Amino acid sequence: QVQLVESGGGLVQPGGSLRLSCAASGTLLSINAMGWYRQAPGKQRDLVASITSGGITNYADSVKGRFTVSRDNAKNTVYLQMNSLKPEDTAVYYCTYSNILGRNYWGQGTQVTVSS
Repeated sequence: QVQLVESGGGLVQPGGSLRLSCAASGTLLSINAMGWYRQAPGKQRDLVASITSGGITNYADSVKGRFTVSRDNAKNTVYLQMNSLKPEDTAVYYCTYSNILGRNYWGQGTQVTVSS
């Protein structure tokens, strides 16, 4: 079993920045991927960014150039640096962990609100 604990959400003005963190614990495998999804009210949950244990990243087109995903493998932690935030970035952001066995785990979600 894997537990994911997110932190760093909140309220920010348009153009501002936030950094999300997600710490994984439990039965972790060395080959894995971690990342972030988001879900706005009335919309589906979509991928924001992901990063493998080898450092390969993937981003949604809507956040390229503004968001950066990174990880600290020693701390089993993934980060999402969000810059130039827009109102349309408002959503609940969920951390995810996937291992080589195909198991996928989700965090509890953290609210990000971009509003003036």
